[in-house]
Amino acid sequence: MQPPMEQTPPDRNGHHAYPAHWEADVVLRDGGTARIRPIAPDDAQRLVSFYEQVSDESKYYRFFAPYPRLSDKDVRRFTHHDYVDRVGLAATVGGEFIATVRYDRINAQGRPSSGPDADLAEVAFLVQDAHQGRGVASALLEHIGAVARERGIRRFVAEVLPANSKMIKVFTDAGYTQERSFEDGVVHLEFGLEPTDRSVAVQRAREHRAESRSVQRLLAPGSVAVVGTGRAPGGVGRAVLRNLLAAGYTGRTFAVNRAFPEGLTELDGVPAHRSVAGIGEAVDLAVVAVPAERVPEVVADCGESGVQGLVVLSAGYAESGAAGRARQRELVRQARSYGMRIIGPNAFGIINTSDAVRLNASLAPEPPARGRIGLFTQSGAIGIALLSGLYRRGAGLSSFISAGNRADVSGNDFLQYGYEDPDTDVVLLYLESIGNPRKFTRLARRTAAAKPVVVVKGARHSGSTPPGHAVPATRIPDATVSALLRQAGVVRVDTVTELVDAGLLLAGQPLPAGPRVAILGNSESLGLLTYDACLAEGLRPLPPLDLTTAATPADFRAALARALADGTCDAVVVTAIPWVGENGVTESGDGEVLAAALREAATGSAKPVAVVHVEMGALADALAAATSTARPAPEQVPVPVSSDGPGGGAGAAARESRARPAFGDTPEGRPEAGGAGDGRRIPAYPAAERAVRALAEAVKYAQWRRQAAEPGRVPEYDDIDEAGAAARIAALLSEGAAAPGGMPLRDDAARELLARYGIDVRPALPAPGPDAAVAAARRLGYPVALKTTAPHLRHRPDLGGVRLDLGDEQELRRAYGELAEALGKPEELQPVVQAMAPRGVDTVVRASIDAAAGAVLSFGLAGAASELLGDIGHRLVPATDRDAAELIRSIRTAPLLFGWRGSDPVDTAALEELLLRVSRLVDDHPEVVGVALEPVVVAPHGLSVLGASVRLASPPARDDLGPRRLPSY
Repeated sequence: MQPPMEQTPPDRNGHHAYPAHWEADVVLRDGGTARIRPIAPDDAQRLVSFYEQVSDESKYYRFFAPYPRLSDKDVRRFTHHDYVDRVGLAATVGGEFIATVRYDRINAQGRPSSGPDADLAEVAFLVQDAHQGRGVASALLEHIGAVARERGIRRFVAEVLPANSKMIKVFTDAGYTQERSFEDGVVHLEFGLEPTDRSVAVQRAREHRAESRSVQRLLAPGSVAVVGTGRAPGGVGRAVLRNLLAAGYTGRTFAVNRAFPEGLTELDGVPAHRSVAGIGEAVDLAVVAVPAERVPEVVADCGESGVQGLVVLSAGYAESGAAGRARQRELVRQARSYGMRIIGPNAFGIINTSDAVRLNASLAPEPPARGRIGLFTQSGAIGIALLSGLYRRGAGLSSFISAGNRADVSGNDFLQYGYEDPDTDVVLLYLESIGNPRKFTRLARRTAAAKPVVVVKGARHSGSTPPGHAVPATRIPDATVSALLRQAGVVRVDTVTELVDAGLLLAGQPLPAGPRVAILGNSESLGLLTYDACLAEGLRPLPPLDLTTAATPADFRAALARALADGTCDAVVVTAIPWVGENGVTESGDGEVLAAALREAATGSAKPVAVVHVEMGALADALAAATSTARPAPEQVPVPVSSDGPGGGAGAAARESRARPAFGDTPEGRPEAGGAGDGRRIPAYPAAERAVRALAEAVKYAQWRRQAAEPGRVPEYDDIDEAGAAARIAALLSEGAAAPGGMPLRDDAARELLARYGIDVRPALPAPGPDAAVAAARRLGYPVALKTTAPHLRHRPDLGGVRLDLGDEQELRRAYGELAEALGKPEELQPVVQAMAPRGVDTVVRASIDAAAGAVLSFGLAGAASELLGDIGHRLVPATDRDAAELIRSIRTAPLLFGWRGSDPVDTAALEELLLRVSRLVDDHPEVVGVALEPVVVAPHGLSVLGASVRLASPPARDDLGPRRLPSY
């Protein structure tokens, strides 16, 4: 069940203030945005104007009769609400209404009602005809449903004319459980408002399509206006215009600058105008390159002219301090009010290499070739480095976005687009912050099931959000984030170099079927280095095949063909060093010949091939070439770029003029990135470690893909008392006082709650004195353990606060005296007596709630060593049986559970079941914000939970279950 949203408290007359938290920006089906907000009394004129633009047919469908205009009484009724029993919401664009929705609370007889017992409301919509088909009504239904749930309404009823098929479809497609009847010529619909699996799936599918389309509109505009184009050569705006023209952009291009003289009609061969409004025709995308203080007037000009999206290169926003953050928030608010999405501010630009678009609206000093890689970065400087690295290695891009401060369009949006884009096979992301980790992992899992997602994250250890990035705070460490990303199938790398290395292999080669690697080459030493690197990365290398330094390209071709045909290997790494002639000089031309031989042998193979070379630049260049025959070098287009412009980051990114080839052409005239024969290229690496690391990532990703094809399940347990646990949690919360981090339960309350989920905790009896300890031991039965539970000693056996296997009263009294003598008085130590558990491996099971990432299940071995080394595994909740099995095997000390050095293997099946029960507890009850079971002794048969703590708190809001909304920072 979704927790209630924050409510606005009523005043002394029972009236509720304007509920600002209901305001939201949403992306519509066509990729545009709208603002949803409560209707207020001062909206009277907007409502009248809106109604005048609705067709007579739509009015008839709304009121079941001709209703040409609203009376004053109607206007008042539709704009005055108590925000409890009567609520109206409007979708607005440019400050004007485009659609409305309203509910009125009623009783079973259909009469107006009030109070907590009246959980039924009638709902009705009206959408302006010009905006029908954009998904406005569907978005409004999600939001009015969330508002109704907040106000205690659990069911909606709607009366719809049979001819109003569009509105009937809105209700039936929403995914709620509903009842439908037909009476007196009207379709009667009634449905519950609690989210169902289907309603959440429908909501997320709509969100996916809308956000993907919004990015697609930005990357494939039919026309572009560059606002801030200088009259003289140089400057950021002029550079972007030149880049657009040099790339061969297929749409209409316009130069805009309010300082243009009246008589200027053309600049660099394109129409010149003093404003976007003056263009007089539709503009899809505006690239804004003016100082920050002038941006608001440009946004207004674009919004009033119907521009669909903005790329804001201007700096001086959140990266510059508090005033800049306020300016950035206002920029987003203003742009969204017109239905526009933003890339930036402080952006580097966007690129789309598709032949149908050929868009380079960026400051990229070297345009990429066409290819199958989609690239998103949150840094202009890193974007330049990545573009340059991909360019040098002959890799092509399908699309590129450098989002700067990513105030609006984010990595989540690009993932949505990358999943849908047929021209993208691999998605590469450089991220410095993840605004919504819960959503990111969900989207990444969906995308990774179809194509690789490779991520490098900057600012991992800075402890602060990068300048310009306003994101929700998260307490989880980077190691946890990494584990959760890998659970979602993301290829997580540490450097931008590794990002390119992995991207090249995944884009150009098939996925390996397993970890077995054949190694062949003309250097025994380089082969051994590659062999060692494979072992270090967890691969299973075969003995290297040394072809000797006398090997010819034909020998390489034959050896590679044999390796690829060998059923005992899943991938091949070829190592090569230069040939040296009799006179001691490296022979020329051999790199190109060897590259052709390797491509010939690899053509048609279902196994990946990577090449490690030492000082063989010609080989790397030849392998980077798409075909063995190059097209003639294209005409070079000089594009001057200077650093004086609206943003320091963007201007500094392109300081010097240089000649750059158009899309589809790479260095030395190489055509589109693809490959010879079967369309694949063989990646080359200057070090064995880099090639093997990229291959290892491909192996792990391929394994994840195979497992994702058969996902695990969340098991059901007959002995779980979910309803009883919910009642007990509610009672405990009502009794206790709120505390930071949640309310800790007493030991007996924690044991009782855990028992309702089949988790038995061995009782520990207090022993304030030796006699009490003896009495407790008699009650529990010998042998027993004597433990201190003082906070500074708890779970610290290394400090000597535990005595085990005490077999009789004499041993117990002696141990009690030793503890008191060594560590302090009993009232300080808080000792307890507990029955001995069967010997096994001490482990720790935890679950916690992070505001951004959600519920996280963690596992590790008990003890200081595991905590010191960070050897703890993590999985998102709810965990499946597959997740639990993988979790206990993910830690480095896992061999201790499986019979290391001749010890008995422990009962991992019982451990997996315990993990799944804890996962179910925190998933079923969001009020459980923390669970720690420590230690959990896992024996060869069964396990024992010796200590447990539970924390409760009011459930945090679940924005992934609420209505769609764009983040507002």
